[in-house]
Amino acid sequence: MVKSISILGCTGSIGRQTIAAAEHIGMPVAALTANKKIGMLEEQARRLRPEFVAVYDEEAAKQFKIAVADTGIRVGSGMEGLIEAACMDGADCVVTAVSGSVGLKPTLAAIDAGKRIALANKETLVCAGDIVMARAAEKGAEIVPVDSEHSAIFQCLMGRGRGELKKILLTGSGGPFRGRPRAELEDVTPEQAVKHPNWSMGAKISVDSATMMNKGLEFIEAMHLFGVTPDDIQVVIHPQSVIHSMVELVDGTVIAQLGVPDMGLPIQLALTYPERVPSMFGRLDFTKLKDLSFEAPDLEKTPCLGLAMDCARTGGTAPCVMSAANEVAVGMFLRHALGYNRIYDAAAGAVAKLGSVRDPDLETILAADSAARAYVMENFGK
Repeated sequence: MVKSISILGCTGSIGRQTIAAAEHIGMPVAALTANKKIGMLEEQARRLRPEFVAVYDEEAAKQFKIAVADTGIRVGSGMEGLIEAACMDGADCVVTAVSGSVGLKPTLAAIDAGKRIALANKETLVCAGDIVMARAAEKGAEIVPVDSEHSAIFQCLMGRGRGELKKILLTGSGGPFRGRPRAELEDVTPEQAVKHPNWSMGAKISVDSATMMNKGLEFIEAMHLFGVTPDDIQVVIHPQSVIHSMVELVDGTVIAQLGVPDMGLPIQLALTYPERVPSMFGRLDFTKLKDLSFEAPDLEKTPCLGLAMDCARTGGTAPCVMSAANEVAVGMFLRHALGYNRIYDAAAGAVAKLGSVRDPDLETILAADSAARAYVMENFGK
C-alpha cells in the first residue's frame, strides 16, 4: 500500500472519487492539480491540506493563489506545475486522472521519479504507449491501471506468467445507444449522450462510451499494459456491466472479475495494491442478477471502435492522431458545435489526412497530436 498520493485532475469524476477513496482509507494527499474549477479545488485543498496545488490554467492559478493565501499551500501553474505535482517527494503514488494528452508529460516525469502510476488517463498509453512502458521498465516504476476493464484484467492476471495468457476478453456495455443504426443517431444531443446506462462518469468519457471510441482507446491501452497484440484482444459487449473483463488462459480456462459498476473499486485497489482493505462500495447480490448476456460488437453501428482497432494495428502515430482528433471533436459536440455522427468523421478524417509515422519519438507524437487538433478545428469548426 502506498503512503501518500498526488492527484492530477482532482476536480474531475475520477479525481473526486479518488479523494473519497483516500479519505475512506485514511491516505494523505500531498498534491492536487486542476484546470479551472477553482471553487471546488479550494474546498478540496482546505479539507485535505496538501503541500502543493497546481492549476493548469494560468489565470485561474492567479485567482486560486489569492483564494488560499491564508493556508500556506504552495501554488503552481501550467505544465510546470503539473510536473512538479507529479514528482512530489511527499507522494509515492501519482493518480493521473487528467483528461487528454496533457497527462503525458507529467506521467513520464512521475515515472522518472520512480512513483507508482495509478493510471486513469487513457491518452498517455494511446498516444505514447511504447515510450511510456519502456520508460517504466527502465526506471522500475509500477503502473497500476485504474480503468475498470484494465483493473479487471490486471486482477485476473495476478500471479500468472505471460505465457499462461491466451486472450484478453475486453468487455463493454455498448453505451446508451447500443444496437441503434448510425442513421438514427444524427440528432443525438450531448444531454442524451452523457446518460450512460450503468456508470457515472465525466462528460468526455461518457460521450466516448456512447460512440464506443472509449472501448477502442481501451483496446489500444490493453495492448501496451499487458504486452499483447491486437489479435490477442477480443471486444465483447456485456450490457449489464457486471463482468468488467476476462482473460482466457492457454488451457481454455476463463477467469473473470465481477463487481458493482463503481469506479471507486478499481481506484481503491490501485492505492492499496497488493493489499485489499474494506471499501465503502456496494456488493453484488447474485440472487438479484436476472441476466448476464454477451454479444459481438457491430462495427457498422459503432465505427469509432472499428477505427480505433484499425489504428491499433497500424501503430505509429495513428492512435495519437485519432485520439487527439476525437478529443477536439467531442469537445465541440459537448458545446453543441458539432453533430454526434460527425465525431467519427472528424477522427477518421484526421487519420486519413495525416497518416502515421512509424516508431515516433516523443517530439513526433506531440507534433502529431497538435496537427490532428488543428485539422479538426480547421475542417469541422464553425
